[in-house]
Amino acid sequence: MEVFYGIIMFILGAILGSFYNVVGFRLPKGESIVFPPSHCPNCNNRLGASELIPIFSFIFQKGKCKHCKKNIPIFYTVSELITGILFTLAYLIYGLTPDLIIPITFISMLVIIVVSDYNYMIISDSVLLTFGIIIGLEILFINGFNDFFSSLVSAILSFFTMWALKKFGDLLFKKESMGGGDIKLMAIFGLVLGFPMTIFSIFLGSLIGLPISLFMLKKNTDHIIPFGPFLAMSAVIIVLSQLDFTTLKTFLGYI
Repeated sequence: MEVFYGIIMFILGAILGSFYNVVGFRLPKGESIVFPPSHCPNCNNRLGASELIPIFSFIFQKGKCKHCKKNIPIFYTVSELITGILFTLAYLIYGLTPDLIIPITFISMLVIIVVSDYNYMIISDSVLLTFGIIIGLEILFINGFNDFFSSLVSAILSFFTMWALKKFGDLLFKKESMGGGDIKLMAIFGLVLGFPMTIFSIFLGSLIGLPISLFMLKKNTDHIIPFGPFLAMSAVIIVLSQLDFTTLKTFLGYI
């Protein structure tokens, strides 16, 4: 039965991943996520049902549009695949219980943020506000008022800590060191991860991003690297490993 539910979670993740692509690509441009319907960005032909099957449509069409034969960016399919995998891992770790709801919602937000920040270097306020409210309500109804209040305090502390880091970075580098979206994102991290683990996620995200950034800087003459995807990676690692501050302190104590 676990395998069956795992497959269902993968399919659900892949389907939602396809939708999150739409949200991540359209919202930063001020476009509707509903109209126009999904279409080829090159020839503008509306996609049929057979062209909207996550992952498989890309494989069956050999990575090309059925109409204009233009290559389909593999980013869409990779995003669908990763979302499916993350949903499945979340299910295997948290089980089919109310505890699964918050990680799934959090992962959903992170996928949208990676899409928009990677492609446009924009983290949409509407995405953060919407998911912040949803996750806050989930914490309240699943974990109770005490946990909700604690998460709210962590969100505030996380926001102002990231704001202070930005101000320090701006002063140090004599230019804007990070975007406002990254600061607001930390508030959501605070809700889900708690204040100490949010600070750790910044460190872990920087650690993950360092080698990738060094490589990208050689290719990018503007020297502008979005930090959101690295923060998202670190948050996913923390959520799926169920790492908390007590475990982290114990681990660091052995080093």
